[in-house]
Amino acid sequence: MNSTDTTPEAPIGKIDVFEGLDPAVRERTKKMLMYFILFAVVMLFAGFTSAYIVSNVGQYWVHIEAPRDLWISNVLILLSSLPMWLSLRSMKQGNTQASFIFLAITFAMGVAFTVMQLHGWGHLQEKGMGWTVDELASGAKSYRWNSIDNLVKGPAEWGKDYTITQDGVPLNFRPSTGEIFAPDDVLMVRDISIDVARTSNSASGYLYILILIHIFHLALGLAYLVVNGIRILKGEIHPNDTVRLHTGGVYWHFLGLLWVYLFAFLFLVH
Repeated sequence: MNSTDTTPEAPIGKIDVFEGLDPAVRERTKKMLMYFILFAVVMLFAGFTSAYIVSNVGQYWVHIEAPRDLWISNVLILLSSLPMWLSLRSMKQGNTQASFIFLAITFAMGVAFTVMQLHGWGHLQEKGMGWTVDELASGAKSYRWNSIDNLVKGPAEWGKDYTITQDGVPLNFRPSTGEIFAPDDVLMVRDISIDVARTSNSASGYLYILILIHIFHLALGLAYLVVNGIRILKGEIHPNDTVRLHTGGVYWHFLGLLWVYLFAFLFLVH
């Protein structure tokens, strides 16, 4: 470097691709990047849910009752958006300490949300509901959402924990034998259990992918909260530079809405 060149070099590991940009341009760019990422995720979810619905046309649908812990997780993730918003508001008002406290509350509620999720899914697994992984003859693995065999043979109760419908009408079930009958077969003459098991939830792999994406987003969201908390403590986020806190908040609010959408699709829509 020329001895007359006084341009400071960027510290190793601290390269900022937005360095030198006008602050307003930098802020708009970071926000647009976040919005683009969220739009891509929305399209991904819409594509997989549409594929699942189309693949299940004319098939039997399994509807299970969501456990209480998953309902509690809904409340936690939605309420956690309030301290997230208050964190950004406090920072803009120059109250750094309050901003950090509200961010910590959001993180704590996010952890509680995760715990409730684990308990809820664990409850489903105990009753034979949720995910099962079957080994095929070829050696490949088949991921199934609410396997009919597991539901009928397991401790889950028909009508209380789950029901199976065709075109929105519940099938008939004989608890003593575990046999399933068509909605119009009120005398329970013809057992269709084999047909139901063969043609229900054949496209559940799509749901498996969506839940994995949700888990990934949750882990990323919690990590984002920790990183922004460290940035606040180090003074990298301050009243004159809140764009990273803003984008973190947008991501967290989106995470909550995305889970509510997935919850409704898994437990309420069908």
